[in-house]
Amino acid sequence: MIRHRIDQILSRHGYCSRGESRGWLKAGRVKVGDRSALDPAEKVSVADLRIDGEPVDHPEGILVMLHKPAGLVCSRDEREGPNIYSLLPERWSRRNPPITSVGRLDKETTGLLLITDQGPLVQRWTSPRHKVLKRYEVEVDQDLDPSLVPLFGSGTLRLPDDPEPCLPAELTLTGARSATLDLIEGRHHQVRRMFASQGFRVVALHRSRFGALELGTLPPGEWLAVDEPAI
Repeated sequence: MIRHRIDQILSRHGYCSRGESRGWLKAGRVKVGDRSALDPAEKVSVADLRIDGEPVDHPEGILVMLHKPAGLVCSRDEREGPNIYSLLPERWSRRNPPITSVGRLDKETTGLLLITDQGPLVQRWTSPRHKVLKRYEVEVDQDLDPSLVPLFGSGTLRLPDDPEPCLPAELTLTGARSATLDLIEGRHHQVRRMFASQGFRVVALHRSRFGALELGTLPPGEWLAVDEPAI
């Protein structure tokens, strides 16, 4: 069984800094099993540690699905406005490494975001070679032309300033001005730019699926812990 210093566990999981850990122990907030922890240098199993009476939060790493509402950015830069991290436990942003989103949705786009502190998952799910499917629900400002379906699926559609054409994408018209679009790549503002290239302005954009995960009925602003999905 792997053991770590108590102060390292507290710091790694965002409870406090290693320097602050002695105060937590002195206040009786940390226990090993049924006994109070006294020495921050003591090596223990994470599973045996209790903090304020609770097990260590997500000891194996965080992976949650978040329903992003409109008006929030995925950046931590406060100059860009309110961000998605305000919807999540503050402690998660103090973890080492801290949580981050898997890819981004722009400020006015809603829907499914994966949040994790596991770098390899971010790299795998954002790598173009894995071709992770993303499904978007789109509304535009004028009636859609059925000719967009074969065009988007052709692999020949070029976006301004992009040297390579978009990979084939599956467009399904669901109403006069609404559609779903399945992509396996993630260029900057790709969905909005694809429609704009054909004279349509996207007025509402929502991601409902990422890989094998579907947002379902999860309310806006809420999150749900999930198992690592197949891609």
